[in-house]
Amino acid sequence: MPPRKLVRHLVWLESFAAAVEAGSIEAAAEHLGVARSVVSEHIRALEVALAEGAPLLERGPGRRLQLTARGERLFAGTQTPLHQLDMKRLQDLASAEPVVRLGLNPTLSLSLLGNVAREAAAHGLKLVLSFGGPHELTRQVQTRQLDLALDFTPLPPHEGVESESLLRMPFVVLAGPDNALVRDAASRRTLHVKELEGQPFVDWLRDDPYGGANSARFTTHKVTVVEVARAESFLLIYELLRAFKACAIAPDLRLMHPLPPDIRAWPLREEEPQAVEVVALWPSGALSPGARTLLDGVRHVHQGRR
Repeated sequence: MPPRKLVRHLVWLESFAAAVEAGSIEAAAEHLGVARSVVSEHIRALEVALAEGAPLLERGPGRRLQLTARGERLFAGTQTPLHQLDMKRLQDLASAEPVVRLGLNPTLSLSLLGNVAREAAAHGLKLVLSFGGPHELTRQVQTRQLDLALDFTPLPPHEGVESESLLRMPFVVLAGPDNALVRDAASRRTLHVKELEGQPFVDWLRDDPYGGANSARFTTHKVTVVEVARAESFLLIYELLRAFKACAIAPDLRLMHPLPPDIRAWPLREEEPQAVEVVALWPSGALSPGARTLLDGVRHVHQGRR
């Protein structure tokens, strides 16, 4: 079997990374087993392809190579797995314009994207978006594929990731307009899980512990409901509540996103109240100025709604 060959831009990137780590073109060439001129040609090709010819490396004290601002962003991005380093991603990393790679939980994308996009536009930030669950977003932050991610708790175990809790949301009971609770509990200020006995119920698909939270509630209080549907996103529940004349238990998203006017909500009364948090994640020690700007904007919006 012939040896696997790297695509051209990754060969260039290998020479660039070797020069940064070795401190000189000569040492990089020795490490890679190629001529000095080959390393120089690869770095120059990378500069032309990604930075419009602007230098990624320059001579520092003692003639040791050091990174320019563009080169520093690019080198940080080389910690990403090789299959993720396509030319477009590398161009974003080495771009003169600020770029923020933002990952969002799908529910949060529906709630926060408008504000985040306006914040990015107001500060001249190019926004590169992706979506995923907690495991995928955390992995992409760990490998520096993302500058910033916004997700719900619980989060998987992680290293090399910093996080901040932005918002804490208790649970509520939701009901569609034709559900019996709207009539029978109209005057109630709160509801207990016991009062859902026999109700058509919409649950959601979620990693533990919250994925099993409703089942645990019903088991603890010996309550039987009729599960009629499940949804991946909390914001997809509303249509199901209407169609099945059902109720649900979900985080109180009103702190981020207003309820439709025909959906009724009551705070859930629990012996041991639970909550879901919205968290921000970023690579340890690597919160970029653009990501910091977006995070400050999200903080501001949430603080105004607490």
